[in-house]
Amino acid sequence: MKNLVLMLLCSIFFCECCTNSSFAQHSQASKILSQTRTYRQANENAIIREFRDFLALPNIANDSASIAQNASFLLAMMKKRGIENVQLLGGTKSDVPPAVYGEVRVKGATKTIVLYAHYDGQPVNPLEWSSGGKPFAPVLRTGALDKGGEVIEFPAEKAGEKVVFNPEHRIYARSASDDKGGVVAILNAFDAIIKSGVQPSMNIKFFFEGEEEAGSPHLGDILERNKALLKSDGWIICDGPVHQSGKKQVVCGVRGDVGMEITVFGPKRPLHSGHYGNWVPNPAQKLVSLLASMKDSTGKVLVEGFYDDVVSFSEEERTAIRSIPHPDEQMKRELGVAKPDGAGALLLEMLSLPSLNINGIRAANVGAMAANVIPTQAVAALDLRLVLGNDWQRQTDKVKRHILKQGYYVLDREPTDEERLQYPNIAKVRINSGYNAQRTPLSHPLAKAVIQAVQASSEETIVVVPSLGGSLPLYLFEKYLQSTTVTVPIANHDNNQHAENENLRLKNLWNGIETFVAIMTMKF
Repeated sequence: MKNLVLMLLCSIFFCECCTNSSFAQHSQASKILSQTRTYRQANENAIIREFRDFLALPNIANDSASIAQNASFLLAMMKKRGIENVQLLGGTKSDVPPAVYGEVRVKGATKTIVLYAHYDGQPVNPLEWSSGGKPFAPVLRTGALDKGGEVIEFPAEKAGEKVVFNPEHRIYARSASDDKGGVVAILNAFDAIIKSGVQPSMNIKFFFEGEEEAGSPHLGDILERNKALLKSDGWIICDGPVHQSGKKQVVCGVRGDVGMEITVFGPKRPLHSGHYGNWVPNPAQKLVSLLASMKDSTGKVLVEGFYDDVVSFSEEERTAIRSIPHPDEQMKRELGVAKPDGAGALLLEMLSLPSLNINGIRAANVGAMAANVIPTQAVAALDLRLVLGNDWQRQTDKVKRHILKQGYYVLDREPTDEERLQYPNIAKVRINSGYNAQRTPLSHPLAKAVIQAVQASSEETIVVVPSLGGSLPLYLFEKYLQSTTVTVPIANHDNNQHAENENLRLKNLWNGIETFVAIMTMKF
């Protein structure tokens, strides 16, 4: 009996200590977030001014001069904040877009995390942008463009007055959300805690990539060449959107990605459609028929073996999925879609499968430039998203075999005159460098710590997703560094990522700063 009483007393004491410890941690986290918010509110104009200057730099990965400008600007941003050992990490070739690296060592810290974002952006067609064809001239709007958001001037700073931005306003520019917004959120989170007198709970390394939107063809080389420098206990990735509900989101996996370009050939010179139509095959017609053979009316991919090799979600992951709010009806209304692909499956279910998307088709001209011609060739760009278990080379081989089965002679170059006369159907297939999917178990200590930290920064219950629909080259961190990754997106879900009129809602930027403050001070 005495032993039982003693055990009960010890149990009560232990629970009380745990409760007090938990309360103390929560109280400390609340205090830090309050300090962060006060700092941000006092410095909004400086944050936005620096963000605008960053966005004004063109940043397409294959434009080496512009990428170099961005890297230099980013180096200066990091040095200004007192980040140490700031340097450019390149590959074996001199023209490789560099990763920008820096670090902060914390006395007594036993853990190290790497914070990742990328500073390059998608290619642009200026004619498609509403801002006068100037995707690198940041514009402030009162809200979303498609909901009537109007262009307004950026507030002017007046002596002795604090500039306050409406959190519902949005900045429109290429890479505002994908992913310079992530870079700015991370660096200003670090700024906020240091200038508030708070010490990070871990050593922090910063790694900003310069060619993610080009498929990260040299990232593996950079990681392998810098293994010792990049040693850590895990990577936190800032890229992508929050949940469609607006709630903060932690993602433990991403799909892989690989691009393909298919060119179908017609006559050696363009022809008058009246003189030669019905006799000379039209490559545009042949291409659309070929593409139509790849999917059925529900969007299911008909390429043989396309869904093989898929690694199913674990029971833990399926449980997490069941707790996620489904945005299907909301998105149907937002996008004006009556019947989505997938034969009735939910959006999240479809994102757990590999996909085949037509990014674009080019043949002759349309609209005011349309002419009565049979073009010489037709080209389609395809985007294959991969899930865990798929291999990007194996997946593209399946598509090539499908093209062969449709009666095409497949090349990786232009056909010769002899081949044109020998084969009625010729397709040139070009495959870009790709990467596979990656997934971190929800039970991993890093995942649990990040989930707890992000939840502490939010008044709402956050969304935890086993895998995102988008892609990042995260499997490379496992392959070359044997390291774990967890993704924490900050952008608004309707940010027009990869398209014209890309934007970032200011509230998402402010929330992102608070999120990364919570991560930099988390217990792990």
